[in-house]
Amino acid sequence: MGDWKTTDGLPRRRRHRALSPLREHLRDTFWFAPTAALVLVFVVWSAATAADDAILTALRDAGDEDAVGDLLGIAEDAKTVVTTISAAMMTFIGVVFSISLVAVQMAAGQFSPRVVRIFVRSRITKATFAVFLATFVQSLLVLTSYDSQRDPSLVASIPLVQSVLTLILVGLSVVLFVMYVNSTLRLMRVAHVVDLITREALRVVANMPLDVSAEEPVGDTSAGTGSSRGPGPGASSGPGPGSGPDLGPETARIAHHGRAGVLRDVDIARLVRMARQSGVVLRLVPRIGDFVVPGTPVFAVHGGPATKGLRALSFQVSVGAERTFHQDLGFGLRQLSDIALRALSPAVNDPTTAVQAVDRIVQFLSSVAQRPLGVLLHRDRRGTVRLVQPVPGWAELVDLAFSEIRGCAVASPQVTRRLLAGLDDLLGAVAEDRREPLVRHRTLLTQAVERAVPEAADRAFALHPDRQGIG
Repeated sequence: MGDWKTTDGLPRRRRHRALSPLREHLRDTFWFAPTAALVLVFVVWSAATAADDAILTALRDAGDEDAVGDLLGIAEDAKTVVTTISAAMMTFIGVVFSISLVAVQMAAGQFSPRVVRIFVRSRITKATFAVFLATFVQSLLVLTSYDSQRDPSLVASIPLVQSVLTLILVGLSVVLFVMYVNSTLRLMRVAHVVDLITREALRVVANMPLDVSAEEPVGDTSAGTGSSRGPGPGASSGPGPGSGPDLGPETARIAHHGRAGVLRDVDIARLVRMARQSGVVLRLVPRIGDFVVPGTPVFAVHGGPATKGLRALSFQVSVGAERTFHQDLGFGLRQLSDIALRALSPAVNDPTTAVQAVDRIVQFLSSVAQRPLGVLLHRDRRGTVRLVQPVPGWAELVDLAFSEIRGCAVASPQVTRRLLAGLDDLLGAVAEDRREPLVRHRTLLTQAVERAVPEAADRAFALHPDRQGIG
């Protein structure tokens, strides 16, 4: 999203690109890439048709009818291949993607329904589908360009370049098909799934501004907002200032007027620009990932009079049916926790998968262990805070990571051993003021095992930290 820079002593990065939310939303759709490919294939076909016409005209101007006859023979030979491609490609597309959807359904049942978004966002999946459709449409367009005349002196069109382009698309389709099958098979492997989730979650962390306030609510968080949160149990300020910035008095609140749904992201660049132009500070009231309904306060305006221009603030938020990674710090942990919980369910009973999920949970928490959390501060070019965005605090992330897994892992010594090892590793990596939630979860896990396991030897085994669970 940008490089970190320091101006006037303030850590800052390049401004968010205005199209960043749109780009993320398009990645969450499956229609855009195929539609763009179909438009592009029409453009390329038109260019290829013009090239074929130019070649035919040049040969006739030169009086080389023999060359025209040779090209006509080559094009007729290629017509058989193009006809075969046209007849087979759509059937091929249907069979391939039917099998793929079954594979995705199996992955969703094994891991979590939220892994389906990995398939939807996959670039190789979209590229494959787009090229398959483009090949099919291109073959149909080429067939329309063939002339019924066989006399070189009367033929009006020889689709030679078009036929070559179709063959190139067929070769590209074969290559993409191999890559697509490999990608789909990897989607059924838990190690690949949790790695993809973790990488996206770490990308969210990397895109967070370093300039943040303490882990405490900023501004008015009175009851009735339904969204603002204070720190969870054991939360502390962590690195950074001891209190939030002075935003000035709250002068207005902007409510959500669209459809009900999950707050997916906000257009940070435009919000900062609008706040600077109006001379105010905006505070996002709900957290990214919260469910909002019409009438829910979305923005609080601080430090200046409300203006008519701020009415457009509600159009700078994106609400959808499900959460996305774009600006949601806790969504990765939510998915990893879901995978671990499903693996620990009696119906699945796969503690090794749970251990793999815990591995990545520990990795994610380690990446944010030294970061200030709680509230992100987005500044304008002059370094003035213009947008305040709430994010989960350290204690909330730890609770999200371990609370549910800890409750389901008591009967699995492999998972309890891995949890203890992960908690011990995190305890050695965090500052003293962030140890409390980790110590609390370690204590609760130990107590739960002591209550549930009657044999002393089994208890000792289950409470022995082991990074591999049971190796």
